[in-house]
Amino acid sequence: MNSMDVEVIRSAMDWMNRGHRVVMGTVVRTWGSSPRPPGSLMIIRDDGQVAGSLSGGCIEDDLIDRVKRGELAPRLPQPVLYGATAEEAQRFGLPCGGTVQIVLEPLHAGSMLRELLAAIEQHRVTRRRLEMATGLVALAPSSEGDGVQFDSHVLQTVHGPGQRLLIIGGGQLSRYLAGMAVMLDYGVTVCDPREEYHEGWTAMDGVTLSRAMPDDLVIAMNLDARSAVVAVTHDPKLDDLALMEALKTPAFYVGALGSRRNNEARRLRLREFDVSEAEAAALRGPVGLNLGGRTPPEIALSILAEMTAVRSGTPLDGTLADWSASQTACRVSASSQT
Repeated sequence: MNSMDVEVIRSAMDWMNRGHRVVMGTVVRTWGSSPRPPGSLMIIRDDGQVAGSLSGGCIEDDLIDRVKRGELAPRLPQPVLYGATAEEAQRFGLPCGGTVQIVLEPLHAGSMLRELLAAIEQHRVTRRRLEMATGLVALAPSSEGDGVQFDSHVLQTVHGPGQRLLIIGGGQLSRYLAGMAVMLDYGVTVCDPREEYHEGWTAMDGVTLSRAMPDDLVIAMNLDARSAVVAVTHDPKLDDLALMEALKTPAFYVGALGSRRNNEARRLRLREFDVSEAEAAALRGPVGLNLGGRTPPEIALSILAEMTAVRSGTPLDGTLADWSASQTACRVSASSQT
């Protein structure tokens, strides 16, 4: 669950405390192209106020009107399907004939939102189980990451701490990288034991500045599959310390700034410090996608673009032009069916 969804839960609790009827929508399945992934949340208040998003604006107006009129989920949870036909997909603006299934849930004192929020804030991965026939909710610890399961009888969603990014180095590039990562819902830690690199850092929400040695901090952070590490100091004494520990963790992304030659030399150095050949080969360096940029903001953008692709499992051998052409062809195909 990302920070936007945490804000949705906080808003729902606030509205309920003020006496409003609130319905929460959860995306449970998508087919074809869909603007928002399973697990996305939106809440609708009895007067039509909303927070969050289920489709990027495609179906929200229809949902709001139907919830306000009491047509949807008046007392018990209810599944709703949008985009089952090409005509409906075109009507609601779903891309490429996409289809989205949503579970609408009228919230109440037993929805356990307060307990769920507390678990998330304590960095505990938690499974929320909703019975469709009764509206009963139960929470339980979970060892899994974000996930959604729906079998028409029970909706189970897994919530937990968001993505983390550890940046080694406190220079100019790190400032841009940290700021952009926060906007992408990463909790960011910037590590630099060099005192001179701490001057000028101003307070930034979502960013923690650490003076610890990089290898000690990597171990202390207990990096998991939602974690990423990027080393940008150009100083092997700092970068290599972090990388030799980070490559042994389940972190989904470990990268280092530098040329291909420098990174090949770095992999050889890491092999001398109990880093296996497979672990050294997993290092992403030169870090980032080749977008042609040279300025610190452009480099930061290229790094986060590669991180996003790796995290989502998107192949990196295609281009934006390839993707754009496929989307155009898909829309043409969908419109020809209407």
